[in-house]
Amino acid sequence: MQISIVIPLLNEEESIKELHDWIADVMQSNHFLYEIIFIDDGSTDSSWAIIASLSEKNESVKGIRFLKNYGKSQALHAGFKAAQGEVVITMDADLQDNPEEIPELYKMVKEDGNHIVSGWKKKRYDSIITKNIPSKLFNWAARKTSGLKLHDFNCGLKAYKNDVIKNIEVSGDMHRYIPVLAKNAGFSKISEKVVKHQARKYGSTKFGAERFINGFLDLITIWFVSKFGRQPMHLFGALGVLMFIVGFGFSVYLGVDKLFLNPTGRLITERPQFYIALTAMIIGTQLFLAGFLGEIMVRSRKNDTRYTISNKINV
Repeated sequence: MQISIVIPLLNEEESIKELHDWIADVMQSNHFLYEIIFIDDGSTDSSWAIIASLSEKNESVKGIRFLKNYGKSQALHAGFKAAQGEVVITMDADLQDNPEEIPELYKMVKEDGNHIVSGWKKKRYDSIITKNIPSKLFNWAARKTSGLKLHDFNCGLKAYKNDVIKNIEVSGDMHRYIPVLAKNAGFSKISEKVVKHQARKYGSTKFGAERFINGFLDLITIWFVSKFGRQPMHLFGALGVLMFIVGFGFSVYLGVDKLFLNPTGRLITERPQFYIALTAMIIGTQLFLAGFLGEIMVRSRKNDTRYTISNKINV
């Protein structure tokens, strides 16, 4: 199979059939062998019924239904597990991503040798205040932190070589940072393509302003995980040892001063250096223990089930 198209969705009953027909036309006109995997992330409308109806008419349509809403990252994780295509395309179900981009994205992965091609919505049809400006700030911070020169980390339209999506773990709200996760896993050929962005045709966005706050928090998390996730002792242990040395140094100074230099002076407990030494040694010990416990957790953790699937179609 050449292409797997993974589409996470939540309450998009108005757009599913139109998106399916549009994708099918593009796939057939380019003679691609393909599959469309819809992941219903706990929709409460008729989205699942529409997916089931489409699967009866088109055997290339597959569906995964979550028991409740678990989030876009979990939906993508389930879709990636099921995907069989040589190239995996992700896109949103709200018709803001253009399926006409798929053939070129496929070519950039299959023929040009890219591991990931990320879409760049250079011209957006979203609100300037609530989406465009926060998005620019978010992408600037992501570039500085990750070292990847991508303009639009949060674009849902991306193309992946199959090896990439089978070797990375997408959890929490890390779907924004799949290119960063791939880079950390050793997939270095990451590029981007300017793609067409279209105004939302039906309904309203399912994401509020909190997604930007969560995005920045996740950015800090992924920076830490990428550098110290496998060996937390390298950070906490080093800071702990440094703090302990500072505290121990003050303790030695106080001891020498009291025993040899100024034995008749103030009590040690009346001097501020005593509390600096005590605090630094306690904090240093705690940081060291945090790193030690982190190492134990990293080595003993097991994969937990992050979502519950209630139905499958053709998967």
